[in-house]
Amino acid sequence: MATAEVRRTKLSFKGEKPLKKKKKQHREGRSREDEGDPQDWVFPDVPEQILGPTFILSPASSLSATYCLAYDSTRGRLNLSALAEDSPTDRPTEIPQVWVATRVAGTTSVNLRTPDGKFLSCDKYGVVSADSEARGPQEEWVAERVEGPAPEVKEEEDEDKPAVAPAEIHFGFKSVHGGWIGLDELAGGKLGVRGDAEKPEPWVVRVQKEWKFKAGEEERRRNEIDNPGKRRIDEVETNHNFQAWGAGRSVTSHEDTRELKKARKDGMLSEAMLDRRAKLKSDRFC
Repeated sequence: MATAEVRRTKLSFKGEKPLKKKKKQHREGRSREDEGDPQDWVFPDVPEQILGPTFILSPASSLSATYCLAYDSTRGRLNLSALAEDSPTDRPTEIPQVWVATRVAGTTSVNLRTPDGKFLSCDKYGVVSADSEARGPQEEWVAERVEGPAPEVKEEEDEDKPAVAPAEIHFGFKSVHGGWIGLDELAGGKLGVRGDAEKPEPWVVRVQKEWKFKAGEEERRRNEIDNPGKRRIDEVETNHNFQAWGAGRSVTSHEDTRELKKARKDGMLSEAMLDRRAKLKSDRFC
């Protein structure tokens, strides 16, 4: 005799309203642009966001072709390679085209490292190379946002209005000797790289999206450390991290928060929050 299959249902009571599914809220400081593939290549908004894998190009409208700042691992030297017409300009296609940007602790400088572990450097004569195995003052670069050429206007047949290409963000890289990375005309019509330009040469920089967000998180943490008086008052999060009693429950005080704001101005926010937590304790936990 075959037995009927029992259907499992969730226990509910008469008159009980169904629970609504909570939508995931975006984190504070994150926008819609942070969604998607974290490996996408995007423009950094500020120099502090140049971090991690980096793709550096020359502006397309300034030269007849688009050049990429790359590293020739076979000959072990810096290479300014021209991209093919069918090559994408929004992402690298080869490993030698990728530079790993790291920040120097306590400074605004950045180091650019090749996939082989060599650092981009510039001597006092303006010679740019990528053969240094250790970082030093000559391997430090200061990135500054500069104005680049105007975006190209593409004509469209179907519409009357021309289509404007998306605006690119340009950066200039200055060495410790005060010179800027720029293009240099060599013999035979070839182009090279020099580090003694008097004016900043605009370069198109792209970084991966996940590293751009990490740079923003580090900047926010640094601002909280440098400006403790402006620290955000989050009593629920603080009690959850430091409260050792309550069986996992986060208990907060019902007192007015104006005292905490006053204590933050006086630089006594941590002490005031500790006193509020101590008042919530029961005698059996003391």
